[in-house]
Amino acid sequence: MHDFMSNNRIELARRCRVKVGERVGRSATEAQLKDGIPLFLQQLIQTLQIEQTPTPMDSRRISGPAGGGIAVSEVGVSATQHGKDLWGLGLTVDQVVHDYGDLCQSIADLAVERDAPFTVDEFRTLNRCLDNAIANAVTAFGFQRDLVLADASALESSKRMGFLAHELRNLLGTASLAFSAAKAGNLSLGGATGSILERSLSGLEKLISSSLEDVRAMRSKAAAASVFSLADFITEIFAAASLSAKQHGCTLRAPQVDPALALHGTRDLLIAAVANLLQNAFKFTRPGTEVMLTAVAAGDRILIAVADQCGGLASGVAETMFLPFSQSGADRTGIGLGLTIAKQSVASNKGELTVRNVAGHGCVFTIDLPRNQLPT
Repeated sequence: MHDFMSNNRIELARRCRVKVGERVGRSATEAQLKDGIPLFLQQLIQTLQIEQTPTPMDSRRISGPAGGGIAVSEVGVSATQHGKDLWGLGLTVDQVVHDYGDLCQSIADLAVERDAPFTVDEFRTLNRCLDNAIANAVTAFGFQRDLVLADASALESSKRMGFLAHELRNLLGTASLAFSAAKAGNLSLGGATGSILERSLSGLEKLISSSLEDVRAMRSKAAAASVFSLADFITEIFAAASLSAKQHGCTLRAPQVDPALALHGTRDLLIAAVANLLQNAFKFTRPGTEVMLTAVAAGDRILIAVADQCGGLASGVAETMFLPFSQSGADRTGIGLGLTIAKQSVASNKGELTVRNVAGHGCVFTIDLPRNQLPT
């Protein structure tokens, strides 16, 4: 068999390349088509040659042992690299197996055409080499796939934890400000400041409860959508955010909203979205300036806008600022998730969040949502 394969090495490699190239959905680099099959073919020839010597067991250092035993071999090393290469090409595990099956089929077909008989022991050696090569290639392929999937899972888990931490911090910050204001002014907890504190603590309780089941995403789906007053919505946000604006050394203004306007959606998610936009505005607007929160109707849409006086956006920032963990300013006290959370929350309510740069002055974030009417 080794003489047959040595004499027909070029033809066998050609047939394998044809099979590989014609397989549906198969792609390969020129180097893999040129070198992959000839390398394995050479290892197979060397194994068969050594088995004709007085020390046939020496062939195991090339082919590896029979029965899948663990050992370093030349076939195993090259097959491992082959499996990694095929994963990099985006192929499936069955295509990894087919690559080695192509050579076996090409040898059998050519042997029949040229009437070249082989012994049973030679076929056993061929099968051992193929078995070890396939096992190593598939193992390497699976390891690469699992590694990539694990990295993707870890990244997604990191994002979910980041979202949770970000919203917890926002709610806790509002509760702390309300408590400090009530304490400093000897205010009754039955008043407006007490209501802010109560709502913040209630929000914390809800968020923590949902996180026990790892349902940050499920929370969005499970939360019941409803029709609610836009004016009341803005009033609630303004009351809570005013404390934070004062802490950042700026002011917040919110013109009166038409009491007839309404939204349909998940109220908590939309409150979190607007709150994140306001926190972003307070963080970057210039000291002593004003942040404006407006909510108006425009045809069949509701536009909620947050305008700051940060001085404008640098070139290219608008294209990346909604990406997770993106931070473009000098203030890196957050974790770069507020705008990402806001955009996802708005999108889940059939809306769109955009940003408009006002060069030299600031920027305007606009939430565009379907307009609704309050039930009569």
